[in-house]
Amino acid sequence: MQERERKAQWILLLAVLVIATCGLIYELVAGTLASYLLGDSVMQFSTIIGVYLFSMGIGSFLSKYISGNLLHWFVRIELLVGLIGGFSSAILFLVFPLAASFQVVLYSLVGITGILVGLEIPLLMRILEHRVAFKELVSRVFTFDYIGALLASLIFPLLLVPQLGLIRTSLFFGILNIAVGLYLLYFFAEELKKASLLRITAVILLLLELVAFVMSEQILKYSETMAFNDQIVYAKSSPYQRIVLTRNKRELRLFLNGNLQFSSADEYRYHEALVHPALSSVHQPKQILVLGGGDGLAVRELLKYPSIEKITLVDLDPEMTKLFRSQSVLLKLNQKSLLNSKVTVINSDAFIWLRNNKQEFDAVIIDFPDPSAFSIGKLYSTLFYTKLQSAVKENGIVVIQSTSPYVAPKSFWCIDETLRSVGFFTRPYHNYVPSFGEWGYIIATPNEKTGWFHSLPKGLKFIDSITVQQMFIFPEDMRTKEKLQPNKLNNQALVHYFEEEWSKYLD
Repeated sequence: MQERERKAQWILLLAVLVIATCGLIYELVAGTLASYLLGDSVMQFSTIIGVYLFSMGIGSFLSKYISGNLLHWFVRIELLVGLIGGFSSAILFLVFPLAASFQVVLYSLVGITGILVGLEIPLLMRILEHRVAFKELVSRVFTFDYIGALLASLIFPLLLVPQLGLIRTSLFFGILNIAVGLYLLYFFAEELKKASLLRITAVILLLLELVAFVMSEQILKYSETMAFNDQIVYAKSSPYQRIVLTRNKRELRLFLNGNLQFSSADEYRYHEALVHPALSSVHQPKQILVLGGGDGLAVRELLKYPSIEKITLVDLDPEMTKLFRSQSVLLKLNQKSLLNSKVTVINSDAFIWLRNNKQEFDAVIIDFPDPSAFSIGKLYSTLFYTKLQSAVKENGIVVIQSTSPYVAPKSFWCIDETLRSVGFFTRPYHNYVPSFGEWGYIIATPNEKTGWFHSLPKGLKFIDSITVQQMFIFPEDMRTKEKLQPNKLNNQALVHYFEEEWSKYLD
């Protein structure tokens, strides 16, 4: 009997470990998913953590009103947590394209999960209070609780998101919650004699979540079918982003985390404007660095300069560069640029790579995503641009895509201010791309430069000597009179400007 009692204690304490791990995983899934879909990762994680912890407090308060067979109540709650938490990410992906108030659904799911998890720990302590001495009870319960939290925080970014993705991660831990409930029903069968209906319910829920786990990719594809107007021809989740290609009769479109990156109908306008004003201003460029641009479209334009001997492309996501080196329709679009013998592809974080780089280049082409989150904002910071200076030859040149000066003038001129604050000389310019509207770029040089736009390569679809000159003229509605801060790592002013300006167009 004593042996069984000791085993019962350990089973209940292990249940605490599972509760803590699962609860934090559901919170991390919600925060990550919200940052993917809504942007501003700091805001999303901060509010979700706050709502979750507050809801746990409500659950802890409400636990005092639960009486009767506490173990029976605990198993019910465990099954509810498994159901709601397990299906949370699938629900959010499906709701996002349809719901006008997505945040209401998001915070409701976070709040309900938090209340249920908040109920569980006090109930377990009450179940264990007659089995374990009080000081041992508190010590053990909170030890297992904190171990579970640590475990969740480690395996989520390192294992779960890269290997399972968000939908399967939440479903996996929903299955784990329900499996714990089922085991408790089996182990404590003597204390839960009138729980046959609960056992049947637990089995049904377990089967339901197992089926959803197997069909998770179909669930995600269905949600994307509702979110995108055109036919989805490719979709894959990498450890860094969700890559989706869509097609209609006119064009092929690339989306990363739901954000349009290019349309095949007019991407040449963007990439010709990104590359040629800068490259045509460098005498006989030989060594070129491209940061970002894993689609190879900027590299395609660079290969039009016969003097170039080597192009080094640094892009974070190997799935992107693999895709644009293997799919026939994309190889046709980028003219097999990433397979060219002059091109070396390095899959690495540009910030880390640049910090360790010892080479100098004639030109650097920077084609990062817009600074919509702090993780990207660091690539537009004073520290990054200071490191960039050491990678550019004395007479070299840099060009940076810099978001829309029409939609987000403060963001655009903040990038210009940041470059100038570290010693670069700048020449901002802009161009109209139908899929995006008015778009901005900034040329930067280590020294003040004379002699621009020597000779453009032949065969360009859009750029010529006249259009280049016009790009450097800014009307008043693309300027700002506000004094702007440089973008530093400790303030990320650019990300705040970007969120403020773009949110008016996205609401």
